[in-house]
Amino acid sequence: MFSRSNSHPGNGPADAYTQVPTNITSAKSINAGTRTAARDANRGQWASKTEFMLSCIGYAVGIGNVWRFPYLCYRSGGGAFLVPYLLMLFLCGIPLFFMEIVMGQFSSVGCIGVFRLAPLFKGAGFAIVIVNIICTCYYSVIIAYPIMFLSKLFSLKLPWIDCQNAWNTDHCVEVMDLAQRNFTHHTGFRTPADEFFHFEILKISGSIEELGDLVWPLFYCLIFVWLSVYVCIIRGIKTVGKVVYFTASFPFFILFVLFIRGVTLPGAWKGILFYIKPEWSRLLDLKVWADAAIQIFFSLGPGWGGIVNMASFNNFRNNARGDAFVIPIVNCATSIFAGFVVFSVLGFLSHQSGIPVATVATSGPGLAFVTYPQAIAMLPMPHLWAALFFLMLFLLGLDSVFVQIEAIISSIIDEIPKLRQHKALVTLGSVIIMFLMSIIMVTRGGIFILQLFDWYSASISVILICISEVVMVAWIYGVDNFIADIYFMIGKRPGIVWKYCWTYVTPVILIGMFFTSIIFNRDITYNGIIYPRWAIALGWLSCAISIACIPAYMIYALVRSQGTLVKTVRRQLQAVDWTPANEEYRLEYEEYQRSRKLTSELHKSRVESMAKARV
Repeated sequence: MFSRSNSHPGNGPADAYTQVPTNITSAKSINAGTRTAARDANRGQWASKTEFMLSCIGYAVGIGNVWRFPYLCYRSGGGAFLVPYLLMLFLCGIPLFFMEIVMGQFSSVGCIGVFRLAPLFKGAGFAIVIVNIICTCYYSVIIAYPIMFLSKLFSLKLPWIDCQNAWNTDHCVEVMDLAQRNFTHHTGFRTPADEFFHFEILKISGSIEELGDLVWPLFYCLIFVWLSVYVCIIRGIKTVGKVVYFTASFPFFILFVLFIRGVTLPGAWKGILFYIKPEWSRLLDLKVWADAAIQIFFSLGPGWGGIVNMASFNNFRNNARGDAFVIPIVNCATSIFAGFVVFSVLGFLSHQSGIPVATVATSGPGLAFVTYPQAIAMLPMPHLWAALFFLMLFLLGLDSVFVQIEAIISSIIDEIPKLRQHKALVTLGSVIIMFLMSIIMVTRGGIFILQLFDWYSASISVILICISEVVMVAWIYGVDNFIADIYFMIGKRPGIVWKYCWTYVTPVILIGMFFTSIIFNRDITYNGIIYPRWAIALGWLSCAISIACIPAYMIYALVRSQGTLVKTVRRQLQAVDWTPANEEYRLEYEEYQRSRKLTSELHKSRVESMAKARV
C-alpha cells in the first residue's frame, strides 16, 4: 500500500508515471546570494548495509527503551496503550524516519547540509547541532553511572543489598522490612539501593544551588566513557561500522538472558499482567495519545541529525523504504519486550517484599539505578545479573552517544570543507570540548543540572526542528518533487499514503505534539526537591538557544541578500545544489530532471489543447 515499483528511472526516459505538476523545482537552481559548501564525493560509505542497519538500531534503541517505555505503557493503560503507540509509529514515526533517510542518502551531506532543500531553514541545522552538543554532554554522564556500578561489583556482597554501610542513614530500611511498616511512597524511608545510588554513587548535595566538589570516582568513569567514545569514532564510519557489530547486538542478547531469568522468578507473571492488562477507558484521555506520539518520536530519534548523517554514508541506490520499516519496528518491538524484562523482575520484587507492584514501579534513573538493582540484589548470583544489566545499559547508551557525536562532526566538516583534511583533530577537539562541558555534572550537585537539561533542552526544540523539516520537504520543495527524487534514487515510487502522511498527517501530529509538550509541561523537581526559579529559567534558556537559531538564520539570510524582500524570500526557498554527490549519478539526475520537465510541458500542452477544443 505504501509503494509501487517501476522500472528504474535511470535506465531510460521518464515514463508516464513520472508525470508531475508543472511547478517542478529545478534541483540545480542556484540562488543569488546563497552559497553551499562543496560536497566531498569521496566522503566514504558503509562497508555493508549491515553496518548501516546496526548503527541505526544502536542509535534508536537506547536506555529510554528500558527505563521509560515500560512504565509509560503501564501508566497509560497497559495493553491498550499499544493502540495509540502503534498508530503513531505508522502515521508519524515511520514517515519521518523514511524522510530523513532519503534526505541523507540522496544528498550525501549531514544535518546542516540537507537544508539546501530550502536554505531559509538552514538555521534548523544549526539548532540540531546545538541540541546534540547539550544532550551528548549529559547523556555521557548517564552512561558513566553503569560503569560506576560495575566498579562496585568486586566485593563479596553487593553494596546496596542492606543498610550496613558507611553511607546509610537512619532512614534506610531493607526491602523485606518495608511491607511491615505503615508508609506511603516518599514518606522518608529509603531502600538500600536508593541510598547507595544517591549517597555513594552521586554523593548528592541538597540542591542545584550546592554544586559542591567533584565526585572523583564518577569523574574517572566519565573519562572512561569519553575515551570509549573517541575510540569508537576515531576513524569515522570506518570504526563506527565495526564497533556496532558488538555494541548494537550484544545488548539484545543480554536483554534476552534477563528475560529468561525474569519470567522464571516467583511473582514474575504478577508484574507482567500488571504491565499488559488493558484499560480501554484510558484511550479517551488526550494525554495518553500525546504520550504515545512523544514516545515514538523520541525513541526513533528523528530531528537529532543522527538518521540523516548515517544515511548520508549509504550507497545511493540503497532501498531506503525497507530500512524505514525494519528499524522502527525493531525499535518498538524492543521497547515492548523490555517491558516484560522490567515488570517480571518488579513482580518478583513485589512478591518478595509484599509491596504492591504499583508502588515499586517507576521510570527513568529511579528504575535503572534504584528499583531494578534492588530487585537484582534479591536474586541468586546477584553479581552476575547486576554485571549483565549494567553492561547492557552502558552499551545501549554508548552507541547512541557516538552516533550523535559523529553527526555533529560530519555536519561541521561538510560545512567547512577546509577541515576535511583534519578530521582526526576535529574529532579529538570535539570530544575534549564536550568532555569539559560535562564535568560540571559529576559534581555533588551534578544530577540536578543533568535533570534540568534533560527536562528542558531538547523536548520542544527537536519537535520544532522536525516540523521545519517536513514543511520544507512537503510544502516548499514539494512532496511530488521529493517523491520523484526517491523514484530516481531507488527505482520505487512511494505510494499515495506516504504523500498524505508527509503533507498532512505527520505535520498535524507534530504540531499537536509541540503544543501538548508546552501545555503538559510542569516545573521540574528531582527526588522531591523543587528547583529555584533561576534554574528553571536556565532550563528554558537551553531550549531557547537552539530554537532561536531558526529565526535568527532566516533574518541573517534575508538581510545579507540583495533585491526586494519578496524576491529574496522566493530565492531562499528554492533548492540549491540538491543533486547526488556522485558525479555519475548527478549527470543521470540532471537528465532525469530534463525528462520530467519535458513530460510536464507536453502534459500541459495537451491539457491546453483539450481545453481549446472544448471551447
